Amino acid sequence: MNAEATAPAAYTREQQETDELCAGAIRALSGQATIRYRGRRLHDGHRPLPIHAAHLQTDAALQDLPSLRGAADSVALRLLHTDAALHKSLCPVEPVARLVFELLEQLRVETLAPDQHAGVIHNLRHRFTAWSHAFYDSGLAEGASGLLLYTVFQMCWSRLTARPVLEKTEDFIEATRWSVSSQLSGDLAGLRRHRTDQAAFARHALAIAHAVDAMLKEAQAPQDDQQNAAGDAKAQTAFKLLLDFDSDNDNLPDAAPLGESRALRDSDGAYKAYSTAYDREEKAGELVRRALLLDYRERMDARIASLGINTARLARRFTQLLAVPEREGWSFGEEEGYIDGRRLAQLISSPSERRLFRKEQLLPQADCLVSFLVDCSGSMKTHAESVAVLLDIVLRALDQAGIATELLGFTTGAWNGGRVRRDWMRARSPANPGRLNELVHMVFKDGDTRWRRARPDIAALLKADLYREGVDGEAVDWACRRMLARPERRRILLVVSDGCPMDTATNLANDEFYLAQHLKQVVARREAQGAVEICGLGLGLDLGAYYSRSLATTLPASLNNELFSEIAQLLDGQKR
Repeated sequence: MNAEATAPAAYTREQQETDELCAGAIRALSGQATIRYRGRRLHDGHRPLPIHAAHLQTDAALQDLPSLRGAADSVALRLLHTDAALHKSLCPVEPVARLVFELLEQLRVETLAPDQHAGVIHNLRHRFTAWSHAFYDSGLAEGASGLLLYTVFQMCWSRLTARPVLEKTEDFIEATRWSVSSQLSGDLAGLRRHRTDQAAFARHALAIAHAVDAMLKEAQAPQDDQQNAAGDAKAQTAFKLLLDFDSDNDNLPDAAPLGESRALRDSDGAYKAYSTAYDREEKAGELVRRALLLDYRERMDARIASLGINTARLARRFTQLLAVPEREGWSFGEEEGYIDGRRLAQLISSPSERRLFRKEQLLPQADCLVSFLVDCSGSMKTHAESVAVLLDIVLRALDQAGIATELLGFTTGAWNGGRVRRDWMRARSPANPGRLNELVHMVFKDGDTRWRRARPDIAALLKADLYREGVDGEAVDWACRRMLARPERRRILLVVSDGCPMDTATNLANDEFYLAQHLKQVVARREAQGAVEICGLGLGLDLGAYYSRSLATTLPASLNNELFSEIAQLLDGQKR
């Protein structure tokens, strides 16, 4: 796995909780139930949701909750009040004009927040204020270009919201505000007057956008003042980072946050393996010496004992979430329920007798299979012991709850392609060969084996030699096929990983996104079929780019009762 290819920094559970809170607010306000954060980016189902307004670019790790909620509320109002097709048809192509037009449309919908939603209105105002102060404090408004844009933004916000410009920068923008007001005054008045009519509003917004674009081009003429020129260059560089205009392409692939695979595109999305002759499925316990397995098991047991996890309580939690009440006969001699005809004679002989009823007895039955698929690639070695301990505790609790479990793993038979790559090279290295390595799929515990009997084999997760490279898509397909061959009605697959698929030989012979995009295709297909629920547990990052249900955590720091409770909720589908 290549964790750095997916996330440059660790994605904490607190940040994920914040993202989920904001996504929930967007769903509630907009009425669109398919809005989710995936891979730290907002999605409508599997489609990335473009957010172009400059003041909505947020970072959950750096900004306060009201700012994040303000951005979320603004996005919800955009979904609710903007005709996307009309907006796209009117949007100018010039970058600066589009920057202004996008921001004006966003400010328009923000003014349409219902008066009774005082919290939403406060969040929106807080977000714009915080962004304005950050813009000013960063020095982006020092050059002529930055000052002009900042001034126009403040003037438009003030006119639309009927509030004074921000006191902190009122004196700073006063001269520029006076110089541009004569050119924009008519259209500024039109913004407030037509804020409920998108088409009419757009005419004034476009006029302002094009006017600002023209003023900026004039301001960027050769200047003698090198300081102003340096300030303008700094501002222009920052403005280029505010918007990614290509990200609203309707034809973006599902793998947009990671990139599109050229090899898959050229083959019409058909993934292939150059050779499957060397692929194999192994029992993990047979790959490690018995004495070494027992040593590993002792190490795990000592670590588990030191954690003090209440396994019995976790088992009851799993029973509550995953078991389904089913009829299990009748309970007789009850004081309420259905009348029991066989006891009516007692009513005559003993008129005070109340236990004449019977009740249906419902007992929780766990007709469910939970399968864990562990990424056994090289970068996972550092997490091996923590992952083994985590999964051992969860497997034991599920076993106590009467829920069938499997523990699977996937790796490759060699580094850098092994025998498959050598065969490919002997064939003169044809282009786009597909997957170029030999797969090893490992079974640490099958669904028919109880946890107690599988304890030694689970400890094989600590064997460092098993960790090589990872081809996730085929592993997920393999795990799903195993689950579909079993009789349980509900099937849940939890993939434990620390990054994106990574096989060096395959990436070099195809492209770096080949395996990642295939994983997204496999998960999307299996989720659409609905027979297996798939979720991801990300170690140090969010796997939402691949799995619609995911949880981010950091090991071993978070190995506590709270994490196990969150995993239980994730398996039940209560996480996003």
